[in-house]
Amino acid sequence: MIRLQAVELSLSSLAGPVNILKGIDLDIQKGESVGFVGPSGSGKSSLLSVIAGLETPTAGHIEISGQSITELDEDQLALLRGMYIGIIFQSFHLIPTMTAIENVAIPLELGGREDAYLRAREELENVGLIHRLEHYPGQLSGGEQQRVAIARAVCRGVPILLADEPTGNLDAQNSAHIIDILFSLQAERNTTLLMVTHDAQVAERCDRIITLEDGLITAGSAEGL
Repeated sequence: MIRLQAVELSLSSLAGPVNILKGIDLDIQKGESVGFVGPSGSGKSSLLSVIAGLETPTAGHIEISGQSITELDEDQLALLRGMYIGIIFQSFHLIPTMTAIENVAIPLELGGREDAYLRAREELENVGLIHRLEHYPGQLSGGEQQRVAIARAVCRGVPILLADEPTGNLDAQNSAHIIDILFSLQAERNTTLLMVTHDAQVAERCDRIITLEDGLITAGSAEGL
């Protein structure tokens, strides 16, 4: 489902180029769950960003479902994300002036789905928020906002879900609930789940754990199941 070959990422700074990823080779199979762990600044979030096409690698090659994304322009990358990738961020990234159902429906509407609100309602019901459809993000708890974000990420039926510290802003109870929802959805839909986490117990629930340090894979197999 995902293949990275010799992927490097360097970003500019006042002190000169900073090497974030240093030759990453990685194969991830359809339906696999992979936990990325490592110290802050090790390149975990940057790795998800290059897989999602949000950052352009400095060198190397990336394929999503057999399609090379390395040479795609911004419009082509946006189209590919719409077809293949849902992203869940630590800080939710909901639109504050839209209700829960509007936040979930918007990617469906942009994709031309006539049943956008019906699908949004179904996904919000799946994450236990049928009673919060018309609430705005400011009226929801952190855990509820993240459940809206999950519904938005999966509503298009994408085969890949990227979660970057999805419980980083939540308390222990809400964190456990969010993780249960993610793994339940992954199992039900055979979604490929890539998760950055600092929680060892969460990582242990994944099929495979990969450790990054200083832009390099230092532990865990780079080959899929």
